[in-house]
Amino acid sequence: QVQLAESGGGLVQAGGSLRLSCAASGRTFSYGHRGWFRQAPGKEREFVAALNWSGGNTYYTESAKGRFTISRDNAENTVYLQMNSLKPEDTAVYYCAATRSRYWPTYESGYDYWGQGTQVTVSS
Repeated sequence: QVQLAESGGGLVQAGGSLRLSCAASGRTFSYGHRGWFRQAPGKEREFVAALNWSGGNTYYTESAKGRFTISRDNAENTVYLQMNSLKPEDTAVYYCAATRSRYWPTYESGYDYWGQGTQVTVSS
């Protein structure tokens, strides 16, 4: 089993920055993908960013491009989401996820392991 522990959420003003962290423990693996998803009140969970662990390829939803950066620390088995130029519409619960699959990194159904979520609130 893989456990994902998230941290870094909080309250920030529009234009500010936050860095989310997702530390993996248990029976971790160094292949497949790590991803970030978010869910705003009353809305469906949506893809934000993903990282191919072995190859380093990254994927972003259009609204995140140029503002968010997904990265990793191999030694600590941790994935980060650096969020800059935050907007009120970024307000959501953010979840990290992991999958052994090499395919479909932007789809929620492709992930097997999920963190508990961390709240990000961006004020106007």
